[in-house]
Amino acid sequence: MTLVRDDLFREGQYRGNDERYFRMIHHLESIRDAALPDGFTLIRPEAEELAEHINSCYDREHVTAEETAGYREHPVYDPELWIAVRDCSDGRIAASGIAELDSRIGEGILEWIQVSPDRRREGLGSFIVCELLRRLKGRAGFVTVSGRADSVSSPYELYRACGFTGTVIWHVITEQR
Repeated sequence: MTLVRDDLFREGQYRGNDERYFRMIHHLESIRDAALPDGFTLIRPEAEELAEHINSCYDREHVTAEETAGYREHPVYDPELWIAVRDCSDGRIAASGIAELDSRIGEGILEWIQVSPDRRREGLGSFIVCELLRRLKGRAGFVTVSGRADSVSSPYELYRACGFTGTVIWHVITEQR
């Protein structure tokens, strides 16, 4: 695997599959208001239901409940930073997110932020991101997030709308097999 920042990347210079990722920062100075829509409730999800929700939101990702539970062993784990929105009408998770806090350097990290495909564009992603930012304010000096730059779900636009700035694009080049 080779990582190349976009400003240093030249087309044709590298062989392999090129996938672009963004990385952004939020300085926690101003956090947008985002209300939980009616008909939903905020919960702390279990590892199993979180893994199930993550897998239902992506075509190319697959995490097991064991992998998700393993996040609890990380030194940056905080149970208050695992949240989900449950649809009161059917009991399913409609949106979820995991953040981590590296108190050594004062960094909050948004890790798994996802909204069920049939619930996108209803404000649930904004609610998850802004709620995690509120929970990190006063505990972290800044928050970072990264994701696929060319994702069909447009996470970049969500994070920009929630106040993230300073976009850096990275090319992740993996060998073709």
